[in-house]
Amino acid sequence: MKYSVVIFPSSKVQEVANSYRKRYDSAYALIPPYIRLKEAFDVNEADLPKLVAHLEQVASETESFSTRFHRVSSFHPTNNVIYLAIQNKEPFENLHHKILKNDLSQKETYAFVPHLTIGRDLTDDELRDVTGQLSMVKFDLTSDIDRFHLIYELEDGMWSVYQTFLLKK
Repeated sequence: MKYSVVIFPSSKVQEVANSYRKRYDSAYALIPPYIRLKEAFDVNEADLPKLVAHLEQVASETESFSTRFHRVSSFHPTNNVIYLAIQNKEPFENLHHKILKNDLSQKETYAFVPHLTIGRDLTDDELRDVTGQLSMVKFDLTSDIDRFHLIYELEDGMWSVYQTFLLKK
């Protein structure tokens, strides 16, 4: 089964992100707005307890934190993805590295850049147009991060939470 590790930001941040995602993100109906800590990967059911134990350990060693989304950016030309950029990336990078220390993890396809996707699968022209419009919008959104989630993909492509891991207060 395919799993991933993500953070869901505050409902206020999700509301703003969804106002763009419903128009520009082909995955809008499949998963709420999220910050991916680990790319999708396959896990055998027998290995799941080991993965869960590792994630529990990571959560117990990691302090909760706040983050700020401050502008729109894109991964063009590598990928036609538009996202809300995160100002303080270090806590996400630390979590990402701790999660990758698990021997079940596979190599990541892309370099890790903490972000919140608001548009994907856009043509080059759409990407330029939307990025140009959104670069003029002022973003100042904050979210307290006190948990992350192990999620799994259902047969219909939707993602569901398998388990939530609380960070230290």
